[in-house]
Amino acid sequence: MTEDEIIDEGTEHKTWKGKLWSVVKIILIIVVTGGLLYWVFSKVPFVKFKDRLVHANKAWVAAAVLCYFGSMLFSAWRLLSFFKSIGLKLDYRFNLRLYFLGLCYNVLLPGGIGGDGYKIYLLHKNYKLPTKKVFWAILFDRLSGFWAIGMITVILIILIPHISDLVGLRVPVSLLVVGSIVYYVVARKFFREYTHNFFAAHLKAIGVQSMQLLCIVCLLLAQDFTGKFAPYLLSFLISALASIIPFSLGGGGVRDAIFVNLAKPFHLTADMAVYLSFTFYLISIVVALLGVYYVFRTDRLQAGLPAIEETSEN
Repeated sequence: MTEDEIIDEGTEHKTWKGKLWSVVKIILIIVVTGGLLYWVFSKVPFVKFKDRLVHANKAWVAAAVLCYFGSMLFSAWRLLSFFKSIGLKLDYRFNLRLYFLGLCYNVLLPGGIGGDGYKIYLLHKNYKLPTKKVFWAILFDRLSGFWAIGMITVILIILIPHISDLVGLRVPVSLLVVGSIVYYVVARKFFREYTHNFFAAHLKAIGVQSMQLLCIVCLLLAQDFTGKFAPYLLSFLISALASIIPFSLGGGGVRDAIFVNLAKPFHLTADMAVYLSFTFYLISIVVALLGVYYVFRTDRLQAGLPAIEETSEN
């Protein structure tokens, strides 16, 4: 998707073609998400998921919700680092409100584009920054998340003997090291402006993924789980990439389908895998809905904060 198309997601007025495409997207969301969930629960009966959720230790489930909420705080902090790189000095409270507003859109709209599009639109409108600058800042924010997933994935592969024996250690470690070097060199050479807080932002990205892994650990402990955690955590990281796939409701269905398909090769209990993926999905929706207030009251984003000023150093 191009920058202009993403910006169009945040605009208030659309042509008839834009309105038609919005209707088509809604239909695709329903078909893809519904179809995948139907397939998942045909493999693992819904009653098994319900039984695990109903009998889960409520204290550990609450801890899982707090861990996920914490990961979103880390994520908003990470994004603020990239905004600072382009001279956009947002008040942290405004950034947090805007982040949760975008998070709400990202859960409800396909591929997470809606929330990003609105953030780009609003920041361009209020701070007079070129849309391209904001677009690339948000893109690098996403890339830092992918890098963190890759790094933690390699660590987990090392911790799972039957997988590390199969693929070896040199390949994943070499890919991570070489990929990280190439990633930084390319960013430094062609996108220097966005690397001012590069290392700090990527450390925060590790924080985001670590908190989400803790969320999964808490959900496992809620089931009095005493087996090996690493295979479930690795499956979760792989399924996390589902959040970028368009035409699914916040990754719903896609994440669950990936978990089910990984159950056999990773030696997972199928109903436990579905319990983890679908409960995590429900938690993400609950936390995202914290931003629903600002969906209807965008005028309150700046409430109690200093008046908007020109904040770009350029």
